[in-house]
Amino acid sequence: MLFTKGHGTGNDFVILPDPDGALDLTPSLVAALCDRHRGIGADGVLRVVRSAKHPDSAGFAAEAEWFMDYWNADGSSAEMCGNGVRVFTRYLVSQGLATAGPEGLPVATRAGVVRAVVGEDLISVHMRSPRVYAASTATVGPLTVPGLAVDCGNPHLVSALHDGVDLAALDLHVAPGHDPALFPEGVNVEFTTPGAPVDGADLHVHMRVYERGSAETLSCGSGVLAVAAVALRDAGLETGVVAVDVPGGRLTVTADGEGRWWLAGPAVLVATGEVDPAALV
Repeated sequence: MLFTKGHGTGNDFVILPDPDGALDLTPSLVAALCDRHRGIGADGVLRVVRSAKHPDSAGFAAEAEWFMDYWNADGSSAEMCGNGVRVFTRYLVSQGLATAGPEGLPVATRAGVVRAVVGEDLISVHMRSPRVYAASTATVGPLTVPGLAVDCGNPHLVSALHDGVDLAALDLHVAPGHDPALFPEGVNVEFTTPGAPVDGADLHVHMRVYERGSAETLSCGSGVLAVAAVALRDAGLETGVVAVDVPGGRLTVTADGEGRWWLAGPAVLVATGEVDPAALV
């Protein structure tokens, strides 16, 4: 089985080319591929399949040729992955499977179709507009942090830490507690602190994230989008640029004057190879 390994600000993926949807991709195989000791190692799997060939994306086939079939490291599937879309786009273009024109390359996801604009170093994705919709809390050990629920096509809980609480000191080896009634399918939890002003951005935030199905990751693109939405809301802004620093680097979110939300950052392909699925189980 052929694969490519890629990452976006340290959020890493195993990319599997499967244009006709012929691969028997099971939760156990995904988890084995993502195992960092006995497999390739990754936060998730991106299967590259034509939209018309997958039941979850057949309805998008007229709008987007390619479907990003995204799986978390534990073998569960997910609706959306902002870093994954950029890495997926980099793969399509590098393999000559698609051309990214000035209007952007459409990519189907379980949360709908997004468009990716490819630059020399960065890829910007026109994301689904985030929706801040409820107050809640996240619990880490003895600490309970107020937060806001944000729908980015997948569920997020953005929790700003109190003054004096060290973001780097949070123990995210265990999933933060959350309200199961509000998040029955689980939730990605982002913890934030404000950052010093940076050039080219209206706001600056530091973030760590615990992703459902993958544990703590070095970055989460849709989580960055959620954090930016809350930061702009709290600042009383409807448009602006938010720089978000994650352990794996920096991503930027731009809410423009036309109501569009853009996530920008690097996407790097680091290796290609072949894996024997029989050796993984």
